[in-house]
Amino acid sequence: QVQLVESGGGLVQTGGSLRLSCAASENIVSFLKMAWYRQAPGKQRELVAEITSGGPVNYADSVKGRFTISKDNAKNTVYLQMSSLKPEDTAVYYCYARPLFRPTVWGQGTQVTVSS
Repeated sequence: QVQLVESGGGLVQTGGSLRLSCAASENIVSFLKMAWYRQAPGKQRELVAEITSGGPVNYADSVKGRFTISKDNAKNTVYLQMSSLKPEDTAVYYCYARPLFRPTVWGQGTQVTVSS
């Protein structure tokens, strides 16, 4: 079973930046997709950004131009660079992985709080 460990969350002021990291317990080269989701209090979990094994990325409209997803296969790590943060970005951010021929996996989540 793949394990995902997120880090990098915290408290930041509006307009600030954070970089989230998601370290996988095994090689991610063959993973079909990795992604970041978020869940704010009282809301459903939503997709923030995703990156496929071939490299194409996709972003939620609300974060386009502000967030960047990337991965380092050598470090088995996916990143989410977040800039121009807004209070509405406040949420628990979860890493997601879809390994080949195995069940999807979620990380434990990391809290991001943007103060106004």
